[in-house]
Amino acid sequence: MPKILKINKSSPYDLLYKYLDQAIIAKQHSIDAISISSFNKITNEVNSRFVNLKFIDDRDFIFFSNYNSMKAVEFESHSQISALIYWGSINIQIRMKANIKKTPTNFSNQYFAERSKEKNALAISSNQSKKIESYEDVKKSYSSALHFSDLKKRPDYWGGYSFTPYSFEFWEGHESRLNIRNVYELKEGDWSNFLLEP
Repeated sequence: MPKILKINKSSPYDLLYKYLDQAIIAKQHSIDAISISSFNKITNEVNSRFVNLKFIDDRDFIFFSNYNSMKAVEFESHSQISALIYWGSINIQIRMKANIKKTPTNFSNQYFAERSKEKNALAISSNQSKKIESYEDVKKSYSSALHFSDLKKRPDYWGGYSFTPYSFEFWEGHESRLNIRNVYELKEGDWSNFLLEP
């Protein structure tokens, strides 16, 4: 599950933590899985993928990736994203709109140094999202990287991303589709709160 660095007790974050606690009690599988959608200005397409949410720090959500990947290129050209969490064990969906940026270098360095050598070897050896001749080549590069002398030193092309939501929709599923859709939107520094029709 994501590690909480600093708790924001104000709405809508208090509601997020309430549902997170319920999902933990319900033993939600892959509780840290979060879908990130970004816009590719070159192809004029939207892309989505699941990442592992590692930290929640006050208002920010943090995950890590290769800075040369397809999503990294998209983040650079268009910093607005949408994010989606679904915890089926409690039938809760959390939709977010946010702006994304890289985490500070020292934060990425510290996290990389704490990871296992196996994870770091893959981060170092992978040219994420690039075409390959075969999967065997991937395994060879990974095996070679496992023998590097310093697997705690973060490469420049890998690090964290932090996004700060300006919109939340908490979707709570109920029988007969009488679902609750609870929305929070940030306007001029204050959160407005309203419900939507199911």
